[in-house]
Amino acid sequence: MSSFKQSGYNCEILSKIATNDGHGENLEYFDGWKAYDRDPYHSTKNSNGVIQMGLAENQLCFDLITEWLLKNPQASICTNEGVNKFMDISIFQDYHGLSEFRSAIAKFMGKARDEKVTFDPARIVMSGGATGASETLMFCLADRGDAFLIPSPYYPAFNRDLRWRTGINLIPFTCSSSNNFKITKEALQLAYEDALKKNIKVKGIIVTNPSNPLGTVLNEDTLKMLVTFINAKNIHLVCDEIYATTVFSTPRFTSVAEVIKDMPHINRGLVHILYSLSKDMGMPGFRVGIIYSYNDRVVSTARRMSSFGLVSSQTQHMIAALLSDDAFVGRFLVESRKRLFQRHQHFTSQLANIGIGCLQGNAGLFVWMDLRHLLDEATIEGELKLWRVIINEVKINVSPGSSFLCSEPGWFRVCFANMDDNTLEVALGRIRSFVTRGRVDKSTMPTTATTTTKSAALKKKRGQMDLRLSFNNRRFEESLMSPHSSLLSPHSPIPQSPLVKART
Repeated sequence: MSSFKQSGYNCEILSKIATNDGHGENLEYFDGWKAYDRDPYHSTKNSNGVIQMGLAENQLCFDLITEWLLKNPQASICTNEGVNKFMDISIFQDYHGLSEFRSAIAKFMGKARDEKVTFDPARIVMSGGATGASETLMFCLADRGDAFLIPSPYYPAFNRDLRWRTGINLIPFTCSSSNNFKITKEALQLAYEDALKKNIKVKGIIVTNPSNPLGTVLNEDTLKMLVTFINAKNIHLVCDEIYATTVFSTPRFTSVAEVIKDMPHINRGLVHILYSLSKDMGMPGFRVGIIYSYNDRVVSTARRMSSFGLVSSQTQHMIAALLSDDAFVGRFLVESRKRLFQRHQHFTSQLANIGIGCLQGNAGLFVWMDLRHLLDEATIEGELKLWRVIINEVKINVSPGSSFLCSEPGWFRVCFANMDDNTLEVALGRIRSFVTRGRVDKSTMPTTATTTTKSAALKKKRGQMDLRLSFNNRRFEESLMSPHSSLLSPHSPIPQSPLVKART
């Protein structure tokens, strides 16, 4: 490549979308991925590499899907048993999708919600993954410059998926640890009124349920409040429910579809659901994204726009066969929840043993880990300083809360379902070692009065230590043993007061 000013040259001949930072790839959220890509962990080939705990991927039930594929080779057109369908699947398919695919998806969505509600296959719109579905829905609902309200912390890539090419704005309203990051009507109303004062046109609210990154579910009262709010304002409600079947303990998952069933006087045309098979089935590579809207106009428009990112007919064919097998689906859902519960319990209990707490969650492929007690200072800079040590020293990619626009520094999202048991134990060992190194060895501390010179020297030495040793033993132990500490998980072996249990 020639040595002329490449960046300036590109800006002159490429579009603003091609050259702006709307993708968000420079966020710390993606920087952690890049660190992993440069030095990926492998048990034998690179045992000192970075362990990927920043990717929300469900790899716990691949054996069940593999077993089904071996027993049902006709589901693939690339086998002797299925090749007779090759021509039918290979020829042009319009953007409606295969009817058997839409029917199977609708049926699975009902099963994923414990059959409390049914879904109409005619309202299923397919897209290339949840990313494509999200963007397509935004194109249908809003114009450039319009805004959606969104509770923070929220999924960092929403800035790419929802904003980059559509030109819409996201207006976060803060959820805090004081009430376990629950959505409140007061915060929502304040954000809405503030947007109006700034002459911003609010077109709707976007929520993830179950939450990414919190790993919690919205209760029925909160969902009813949201539906009532958007109806009163005549704006849209978009519910991202891609983690629907990852709920592994109580309280159960409640879909917005279930809630509006019992609200006959609301305008259902304002309610839309995003779904995919990336998290629930662990198939992000298949790029199966779904828009389910109660608005006829949105369905027809989204279907036309889906031409730019369809699901391949070969994938539709296989998924239709897989999800139409009721016995398999039933077994898969039970076993997946069981394995997620076991993995979550093991991971959080091991963290609790070393004084690291997590928000009490019951869903998702991750935990919302509380490291506030390890910060040098309670700022975003302090959080990112700690995060860089975790990436570069501990060699684990976790996602800092500031990437999720969390208002409280010190929270991190840590994924636990994208690796085998052995890799998880290696990761836990590294975390355990990191925390242990962080405690100043009492045996090195003076037990009697020392000279001013020795004290000054020791203070200077400790001040020069790397961040991994920067939090002192007294602070660590006080935060661990305090009845008001927030770092204890509900699985901690250390007795907790009712206040601690209520807070976590």
